[in-house]
Amino acid sequence: MSTPQILLALLAERPKHGYELKREHDDRLPGAKPLPYGQVYSTLQRLERDGYVTVAGVDREGGPDRTMYELTPEGAERMRAWLAGTEPPAPFVTGALFARALMTLAVGDDPRAGLERQRAAHLERMRELTRAKTASGASAAEVLAAEYALLHLDADLRWMELATRRLADLTRRSADESPA
Repeated sequence: MSTPQILLALLAERPKHGYELKREHDDRLPGAKPLPYGQVYSTLQRLERDGYVTVAGVDREGGPDRTMYELTPEGAERMRAWLAGTEPPAPFVTGALFARALMTLAVGDDPRAGLERQRAAHLERMRELTRAKTASGASAAEVLAAEYALLHLDADLRWMELATRRLADLTRRSADESPA
């Protein structure tokens, strides 16, 4: 996820301060990892340094001073270019599930029991997401986030089923090839 571009997009509407940007990030990207405040402020400092945002003023209402940031024309151009772009497909397999299964094989164990436990965890999470997306009052963003996660979990489940079959075939072949 590209935090700088997301913050630029959130600033497209109007000037905002860091606390508001953090809250909007977390609200508008349901299911995403919450953005730490420190990351918001350090990203805003870099965006200001690079000329993509500028200080629009300081809000002094009811509490500590809050610096308001707004997009510069360069920031708007960068944000639009990001929105118009595409994400390259991941060139490497980096999932923890994949790594755990292969490392279980590497140490000489059979990963099928672990895959079965993971399958149960995936199915439970899929039930939770299905309930969330069909809940009364679920926003469009919440429904889309749930469906995105459901499809990824489904792909994981299909891979786990394939891996379990392949492991069973390999185990059977090894047994057939072993001298009696």
